[in-house]
Amino acid sequence: QAQLVESGGGSVQAGGSLSLSCQASRYFYCMGWFRQLPGLPREGVATSDSDGRTTYAESVKGRFSISKDNFGHSLHLQMDSLSPEDTAMYYCAADPYRSDGCNFGRNFPYWGQGTQVTVSS
Repeated sequence: QAQLVESGGGSVQAGGSLSLSCQASRYFYCMGWFRQLPGLPREGVATSDSDGRTTYAESVKGRFSISKDNFGHSLHLQMDSLSPEDTAMYYCAADPYRSDGCNFGRNFPYWGQGTQVTVSS
């Protein structure tokens, strides 16, 4: 059973930065970050495939940067200029197959347990 373990969450003041990491137990072609607040739908933040293609939610473009280490089986999310609206539980998702697009609509079969990000004003 493949595993995804997130780390790097925490509390920061508005305007600050955090870096999230997701360590996978195996290779995945498509990986992404999603976030969710209690009672609200999960939303995509960013995705990356092994060919270097990335997607970002409009709300994080220019502030967040996703990177995928294909050899180390890990995914990272650098988050700058954080605002209270970024507060959420952040989840790592992964799909091993090279099919369709690596985007938010993909049916990711593997998910991590999540890491909390809290941004105070």
